[in-house]
Amino acid sequence: MTWHKKAACRGVDTEIFFPSGGGARNNRPALALCRTCPVRDSCLAAALDEEKNAAYGVYGIRGGLTQDERRQ
Repeated sequence: MTWHKKAACRGVDTEIFFPSGGGARNNRPALALCRTCPVRDSCLAAALDEEKNAAYGVYGIRGGLTQDERRQ
């Protein structure tokens, strides 16, 4: 997965991608970072593929979308 090396979130504390409480406001830092990411499409494709093959959803913000947005 070479796209990981180019991700804008590389080295960032992963906590921002798993916000608890506060609703959409707490998603803003992660979503803002995702908007700048050169490999966002690859990240989203991986998240959607993982969700398709998992008995549970893939939690957190990935590929610039929340879990609910990816479900849609």
